[in-house]
Amino acid sequence: MSLTVRRRRVPFRAVALALTLAALPAMTTGTGTPGNSASGNPSLEGLWQSTGYGTVVSVGERRLRTYETTRVSCLPGRLEAERSGSSRADGAVDFTPADSEEAGRITLTPGSDDSGDVIRLRFADNAGFRTLHRVHELPERCGHKPPTDPRAVFDTFWQTYAENYPSFPAKGVDWAAVRDRYRPAITADTTDAELFGVLEDMIKPLHDAHTSIVAGRKQRFVGRRADTEAPTSDTVTKIEKATAASVGTPQQRWGLGAIGYADLPGRIGYLRITRFADFTEDGDYARDRAELDKALDAVFTEPRTHGSKALRALVIDLRFNGGGSDPLGLRIASRLTARAYTAYTKQARDNTVAADRFTSAQPIEVSPRTGDPVYTGPLAVLTGRLTVSAGETFTQALMNRSPAPVRIGENTQGAFSDTMDRVLPNGWTFTLPNERYLASNGRAFDGTGIAPTIRVPVFTDEDFAARRDGALTRARELFG
Repeated sequence: MSLTVRRRRVPFRAVALALTLAALPAMTTGTGTPGNSASGNPSLEGLWQSTGYGTVVSVGERRLRTYETTRVSCLPGRLEAERSGSSRADGAVDFTPADSEEAGRITLTPGSDDSGDVIRLRFADNAGFRTLHRVHELPERCGHKPPTDPRAVFDTFWQTYAENYPSFPAKGVDWAAVRDRYRPAITADTTDAELFGVLEDMIKPLHDAHTSIVAGRKQRFVGRRADTEAPTSDTVTKIEKATAASVGTPQQRWGLGAIGYADLPGRIGYLRITRFADFTEDGDYARDRAELDKALDAVFTEPRTHGSKALRALVIDLRFNGGGSDPLGLRIASRLTARAYTAYTKQARDNTVAADRFTSAQPIEVSPRTGDPVYTGPLAVLTGRLTVSAGETFTQALMNRSPAPVRIGENTQGAFSDTMDRVLPNGWTFTLPNERYLASNGRAFDGTGIAPTIRVPVFTDEDFAARRDGALTRARELFG
């Protein structure tokens, strides 16, 4: 079992390399020019270069596709989508990915300056948007079949990290020195096993749960913080049994068991969430969101949120949460506040300029749900090193809530960014983060994770043996 139940990822899926390459020559010259559509809005058709993210997006009348680029490579992207519906009044157009099980709706919106040269791209299951600028041709290297020898694979892998990874200084890793150390050993005769071992050795010191390499069915590496053991099925069983025993009363369940709720003595609510994805069998984001809303409507009822029998406190248990989609976490936060506030700001490595530059920070907002009961009382959040990715961004989204939650347990894992899912020239896949999620004081928590307010050991062998749950016990004492 990997460290995370499921990574929050940019929703890309692989397409057939040979078929995609066959279409490339026709796309290397001017494709679309600024102009007005029938609605009077600038045309979205053409080629668009993202700021950060290393992506070129080709938009046709009915189809959208991507190319993954670095300064030394261009590979067919892992996203193809078909247009769905007509343009809206603001010129926005929706696209549905070919693999709808993995991705949410994609929306392209014209920029506000009416030049036709800037658009925004938004994934329904990601927080924030990307800015794209019109270009009139693909990079020249996109018109050639990429070499697949070990040196080309190494160079693409190294360059992708060099242009996009956001935390080399924080991790104390000199990436140029990594290249100098390993590149001379790579030759045309380097075996797959040797090459995989080199790539793994390059990124293992990052101790980053959003880094991975997959080479077929047998070779796989997933990073993790140095103090974290990947949970085994036995560990998961122990966690589930210990948590159920500590809660002491049956929980209502939704989302294929990922969401649980129980009323504890003393009018304390207990809400446990083990992932922010796959709440339904087909994994569709819209259906996941509907299932979450169903659970929230059942939990945050009028009697629990108002009046003499309302909850005195709420405990949210994220100690075993493998991540998923940020907007689902923000959706829960909207049921925990009566006022709008900024959850965090988000920015990506800007690979078009110097290595220490980032895109403009986008504020990600939490707005109370209009017309639905919301809980605004005392809150405790239980976290640990198995609180990963969207579990962490949800924790961060609650930090500016009023009243602020008490965080109990251990530091979260320290892997916040959406993952860039990429393909290497030889067909192997890999992931890396390329974003920072900043608190109101400008701090990022990558690597260290978000620290608790009250530190209590989480899921230790001693606690399992003694049938203890220190974090939940401490929360109940706090509100007792």
